[in-house]
Amino acid sequence: MKGKIVAVCTSKHKGERKTNVGQASLLVGLGLEGDAHAGFKHRQVSLLDMRSIEKMLDKGLQVKPGDFAENLTTSGLDLPGLPIGTKLKIGEALLEVSQIGKECHTRCAIYYQAGDCVMPREGIFAIVLRGGIVKVDDIIEVTE
Repeated sequence: MKGKIVAVCTSKHKGERKTNVGQASLLVGLGLEGDAHAGFKHRQVSLLDMRSIEKMLDKGLQVKPGDFAENLTTSGLDLPGLPIGTKLKIGEALLEVSQIGKECHTRCAIYYQAGDCVMPREGIFAIVLRGGIVKVDDIIEVTE
């Protein structure tokens, strides 16, 4: 199963929307270099598929990749359907799915605008097993 990287997003501070930086280094045991969430134990990298963002666009929100605080926006993969432990290869980098969805302790700006947010249900998290550069248009592949 293969997909594509649509955006590579980072932020300087936790709790804010991320910006598509085009490419970044995935660091073993940390996450995306320069991101406020790097080093967060089992949630080093967050991923969300474009289909999830499109659901919010269909509700009339003006949102884009990074607005849900995800690091990697993908296209073509059923991310919430991947079991924990699934390996994802992006170029030389290797990720392992560590969590599906998340509990939101506080409501984000998206929730207040739409009355809903897809990240808690459809976003996934991964740890970095092997580092490397990840960039827009890279292939993301489920591996054994």
